Amino acid sequence: MHEVSIAFNLVESAEAAARQAGATQVKAVHLRLGRLAGVVGDALQFGYDIAAKGTLLEGSRLVIEALPAVIFCDTCKCEVELPDVQMFCCPRCGKPSRQLRQGKEIEIRAIEIEVDAAVEPLKQP
Repeated sequence: MHEVSIAFNLVESAEAAARQAGATQVKAVHLRLGRLAGVVGDALQFGYDIAAKGTLLEGSRLVIEALPAVIFCDTCKCEVELPDVQMFCCPRCGKPSRQLRQGKEIEIRAIEIEVDAAVEPLKQP
């Protein structure tokens, strides 16, 4: 279950960003997860709860935005969502495509934090 190791990396990255922003606690982490990322959302959620223990993220929510697989069709000249990821063919014209535009993401989109007003966040040089 590689989702647990991904969860630990996710927590580590989010905690570093939160600390840099002067956070005292993380309320939520918003993640974009592509359909072809090879990650099971429920398993990642389970791993996240384990990885967050003892960190600024303990008790926070992991909010997963599931992203569909999207290809560019050279024939139709447009991006189309794949209804079936087993076949990389345009659902409009049926032609195959090798141009994946979306679907492999594992990306932190936002982190909701609480900040102690008495503490100044670190400034970027």
